[in-house]
Amino acid sequence: MSMRTPVLSTAAAVLAIGMVATACGANGGGDDGARVDKLTLGYFPNITHAPALVGVENGTLDEALGDVELSTQTFNAGPDAINALFAGEIDATFVGPNPAVNGWAQSDGTALRIIAGSTSRGAGLVVKPEIESVEDLPGTTLSTPQLANTQDVALRWFAQEQGWEVGTEGGGELSIIPQENSDIINAFELDEIDGAWVPEPHLSRLLVELDGKLLVDESDLWPETGGEFVTTHLIVNADFLESHPDVVEDLLRGHIENVDWINENSEEAQAVAISHLESVSGRGPSPEVVASAFDNAVFTFDPIAPSLQGGADHAEVVGLLDSVDLDGIYALDLLNELLSEDGREEVSGL
Repeated sequence: MSMRTPVLSTAAAVLAIGMVATACGANGGGDDGARVDKLTLGYFPNITHAPALVGVENGTLDEALGDVELSTQTFNAGPDAINALFAGEIDATFVGPNPAVNGWAQSDGTALRIIAGSTSRGAGLVVKPEIESVEDLPGTTLSTPQLANTQDVALRWFAQEQGWEVGTEGGGELSIIPQENSDIINAFELDEIDGAWVPEPHLSRLLVELDGKLLVDESDLWPETGGEFVTTHLIVNADFLESHPDVVEDLLRGHIENVDWINENSEEAQAVAISHLESVSGRGPSPEVVASAFDNAVFTFDPIAPSLQGGADHAEVVGLLDSVDLDGIYALDLLNELLSEDGREEVSGL
């Protein structure tokens, strides 16, 4: 189950996985069942991570954890978050599907578990207005947030489906340049790239602020799930889950509350997300951008498991992942217990 293009170097991966096994996450919790005093949560300053943005800004997650301190760390893209989970720097994180699968594969299924969904949709390919159709893409330069992240896999798989050759180190009929989301916005504005496959709010920034055109809405590529696909879900260090299921349950309780509140209070949630992005990044997106981003995303605790398998299959097709058995990657019992308590329909894994 080795990665062809690993998120970590071989030596770093071995060291990091060993740290996970011995340190049990950021807290170094043991197996004695003692209540841990802190949970470190990762997330991205993206609208596709709105349940985290809102939960941290409103204090919902902190309140749900009670006497357990909530510590947070932000990331640009999934591979960085997985590296931090491996290194024991965080205990749980909101992250996209492909990095979670990569982490599962690298650790032979020992490092992490998916405990809930968070966001569906909210990603796609935005291009310059002069690019009129998919047939115009060969010869262009496109960006993604990071090599082997969820949007990077989506773009490379899309290119493969068109029959185009694309190398992971440049070259091919498309030139794909992984770079940070903020750099993508600048590169698009300066005409250094022709487009980018990005998540919200960066997708809407390219549309609203820079007159980009949505050429490919990723939801159109998932007919088997009615257009739904996991953009973000919540994962946890496997040892932390085993040692501290009560803390994970509290985290999930807060997560459910956040998703419900966002869906019931969209305009207020947008304002809270902007405020938090301003505090994290120094500058938040405009209300117009966030409104567009919220329209393009669906917030749900359903992990949309079939799309996870589909994403893993896509990563294998484009040469970023060897065939991997995902049996056991989901640990949804705690989530389903909470949903059952509220008389809600339970969710399912693979």
